[in-house]
Amino acid sequence: MSRYRHEYKYRINTVQKNILEIKAAGLMMMDAHVGAEGAYYIRSLYFDDYENSCYYENEDGTDPRAKFRIRYYNRDTGFIKLEKKSKTRGMTLKESSRITVGQCEEFMAGRIPGPESEKQIRLFEEIRLRNLLPRVIVSYERVPYIYPVGNVRVTFDDQITASNEISGFLTGEYQKRPILSLGESILEVKWDELLPPFIKECMQLDNLQWSTFSKYYLCRKYNANGGF
Repeated sequence: MSRYRHEYKYRINTVQKNILEIKAAGLMMMDAHVGAEGAYYIRSLYFDDYENSCYYENEDGTDPRAKFRIRYYNRDTGFIKLEKKSKTRGMTLKESSRITVGQCEEFMAGRIPGPESEKQIRLFEEIRLRNLLPRVIVSYERVPYIYPVGNVRVTFDDQITASNEISGFLTGEYQKRPILSLGESILEVKWDELLPPFIKECMQLDNLQWSTFSKYYLCRKYNANGGF
């Protein structure tokens, strides 16, 4: 069952990342889905309308708001998800449905594919009603740690890139533009009702600068073609 979660993001430098990752490894477990290198690769295709409403809602801090994306992991197109991510009062909720490669290709072409489930009917119809189209590819490598109490998830995201070459989403054959300064990473901390105080203290969250902008927003702002 989906539930709203707290989600905080921080832009950190190399020194901060090295220290905090050592601390996270001492407190938490590595996510079971990581590969041999201790990380996994994420590639997402984000949607927006002709007025770039999702972009400007993020910039303005509009509450509530929601955006859609298609996502797959470790370059494996055998499992692709369409996700709706909603944000209300600083908390996030994700709804998702697995889609086929064919359905993904239809979305990439700006068309709404035929749905194959009740959930797809609802999600696809919202995309149609909002006139959403694919706008930017966001990719990055993630090192994830988890802690069961509070369903805590701490992730370190690196090599974040953006591209407008939508046709290459499934193959990875597209030009990529880094969107963070050299040595910068994104730290994300997510939890349900409770963030254990010792994790908050050990991860020095009170001393970090919280970022209101998502990776989607940053990739739209600094996309590969320098504009919308």
